[in-house]
Amino acid sequence: MNSAPHHDPTQALPPRGWLRAAVVAAFAILFVGAGVGFVAFLSQLRATEAVPAGKADGIVVLTGGSSRVSDAMELLAGGYGRRLLISGVHPTNAASDISRTLPDNQSLLQCCVDLDRSAVNTRSNAAETRRWARERGFKSLIVVTSNYHMPRAIVELSHAMPDVELIPFSVIGEKWRDEPWWTSGATLRLLLSEYAKYVAAEVRVRLADLGLELSPEVAEQITGSSPARKAAAN
Repeated sequence: MNSAPHHDPTQALPPRGWLRAAVVAAFAILFVGAGVGFVAFLSQLRATEAVPAGKADGIVVLTGGSSRVSDAMELLAGGYGRRLLISGVHPTNAASDISRTLPDNQSLLQCCVDLDRSAVNTRSNAAETRRWARERGFKSLIVVTSNYHMPRAIVELSHAMPDVELIPFSVIGEKWRDEPWWTSGATLRLLLSEYAKYVAAEVRVRLADLGLELSPEVAEQITGSSPARKAAAN
């Protein structure tokens, strides 16, 4: 009488089957990790504007979003900083162009506002802000930008200026106030794109801390940064 054939569980899947299972498991882990990270990213975003926790030596506003500059001017008028840097002004924008959009702040624009026309992305915003803060001897800054952009801005600024205290002031756009982000496809796409750039910035900064500095070209490809200029009059 022949005995039953021995079943080896290690042969349950052919080699290709094991490889396929490993790839699927890896993608599943990455997907879950990305989802958890996205939730953590969203938890950093303010839903309402709040008065800064305290005053600072200076104020920097990163251009590119609705009402960022006007909100920064209000902080300057309120005495929250001694000077304001508007970083990322388009080269064709003159001070008079900004003045026309802020008619109630002419005296402040003339005495206490500096324009940076060199920055073209968040990383160069940080570099120009560092130069400005060092020239002025500032040790604390209020950072003004949109709420969805704030996490990445703080990553770049804190890396460029580890010795400067950063106080975030998140600007909340009208769309964010009017409807939940998950009901708008455009807002969801914006958040997903910003989350990817935020993760890439975190990776680049951590590699730089280990002495592995990426070239500007590679860094721009990773973060999705573009050299497109942003107008300041908004």
